[in-house]
Amino acid sequence: MTPALPRTDRGRLLLVLVLAAVVTVFTATVPLLRDWFDLRVYYGSIDNWVHHGGRIYDYRVPGTTYGFTYPPFAAVVMLPMALLDLRTAIAAALLLNLAALAVVLRLLAGPSWRRHGWYGWALAACLLALFEPLRDTFSFGQVNLLLLALVLTDATLLAGGRTRWAGIGIGLAAAIKLTPALFIGLLLVAGRRRAAALATAVALAATAVAALVDPDASRFYWTEALWDTNRVGHLGYVSNQSVQGILARLGETDRAVWASVVLLVLAAWALRARRATDAGDWTAAFALTGLAACLVSPITWVHHLVWLLPSFAVLIRAGRLRVAGALYAVLCTSVVWLWFDDASGVGGFLGSNTYAWITLGLLLWLPVGHPRPDRRTGSRSTSTTIVTPSPVAPAISPASVQPAPAASGTAAAAAGVCADGLGAGRQASSEPTGSTRPAAPKPQSSSERASSYTVDPPPS
Repeated sequence: MTPALPRTDRGRLLLVLVLAAVVTVFTATVPLLRDWFDLRVYYGSIDNWVHHGGRIYDYRVPGTTYGFTYPPFAAVVMLPMALLDLRTAIAAALLLNLAALAVVLRLLAGPSWRRHGWYGWALAACLLALFEPLRDTFSFGQVNLLLLALVLTDATLLAGGRTRWAGIGIGLAAAIKLTPALFIGLLLVAGRRRAAALATAVALAATAVAALVDPDASRFYWTEALWDTNRVGHLGYVSNQSVQGILARLGETDRAVWASVVLLVLAAWALRARRATDAGDWTAAFALTGLAACLVSPITWVHHLVWLLPSFAVLIRAGRLRVAGALYAVLCTSVVWLWFDDASGVGGFLGSNTYAWITLGLLLWLPVGHPRPDRRTGSRSTSTTIVTPSPVAPAISPASVQPAPAASGTAAAAAGVCADGLGAGRQASSEPTGSTRPAAPKPQSSSERASSYTVDPPPS
């Protein structure tokens, strides 16, 4: 029997403080920190480019072979770092990621975000702090949350029928990193040609701006750096939770095999995404696209799996709290690192790819066709007709998409934060990152990274 949650403000505050303490201890002792490694790559590259006359892609983090490998427009966006010292840049990155996470949660929660109050959001924050992809995103100083916020902004515009500007966020995200370009494919699958054209135009325009700012860097990236897998990292590294990572750990290096599996994944994605958009379920459509992007990208480090967050919002909205809780718990455990040294055998095949199996399972079985009820219409209809609710009987969301009652437990209470999703529409690469490592004595520990990288540098 699940114990009831406290009903008084004092009891709730005490529970939140206890959970925050547990999360702090867990974060400080179990996963260890990544020492802002990716941010150091960005900062060093920009500093070398602006202040020392070097080229963007020539910089290497001292003691490693890894440097900047994003498209040139990403460097243009990061130019303000040239005005900051490293500590200030770290603080700015932390604040930007916190702001991006708040935007993501706000967009996923929909119009009901106010009803959860400080208590629901505090519980959700404690749960999210345990999520390994989020932990890594913050402690690496990564940019994935910012890209997710840009993409979900377009999802909200499409869901609300405000399609005039839909596509700008996706286009910017695709210009900064290559993987979000799959969302342009979603727009095409959904028949939103105008939005797809706008996203493509924005991505191309941003790329052109970068070419004007630094023609040599753009030429080098698109003709050489993009195709050099040695700049990205080891495909078989256990943090690579993509289809390519699975095959690499099996010793399969044939590109034709990888391409065949990728085509199967994309076919499954296209069918399910089309079904979701036909039902006006843009939350599920964007969630499925994030899942597919993680699988088909040649390298998907663990922190890239923040793209799974919309999938959990879909599961919660569909009433699959137990499934969402179980999968979320696994993604908090860092379990794949148990096979860091040896991923051979059946156990290695299953265990070292645990996060990839979760991603694939969600792609194939994520509930679709359950868009958030429009609270202004009181129905699930995707029609443009506005139905004014009676003053006596205001619009009420169907019970099937409501969050679980508070008495069902802490996780269920916090789950309500994202229970509604993004709503119904009114009308029908490789990627460079910093490394992830298991607990010491591996160089996952910030205190041992510098000396260990020179022996066995992580992918960046």
